[in-house]
Amino acid sequence: MNDESLKDLEEELREILRKNHEAFVGRYAEEINELLGLSRTEIDAIVPGTTDLEVYDQLVTVVKEASRRNLPQAELVSRIESLGDIAVTIAKRCGALARLFI
Repeated sequence: MNDESLKDLEEELREILRKNHEAFVGRYAEEINELLGLSRTEIDAIVPGTTDLEVYDQLVTVVKEASRRNLPQAELVSRIESLGDIAVTIAKRCGALARLFI
């Protein structure tokens, strides 16, 4: 890897870390922490038969981005719903997110 590639990689990493920090101190920090606190066993209990964590990962990404961008609750709910029933089911099992669906 040459110096230019290494610098590009370091810059990408700094940007990712900056965005993650913004998400974790943003509007939905509590919701992110709850989602990330779910174990694989808990996720499997919420949505049995799901063999991968792709939807869960997409849900975490959506909530992180909403937090970073300080999106309104209605928009976050809409984005979660657009991920489908599994994402909504997982979200409704996290106290902070579940309150958004009431």
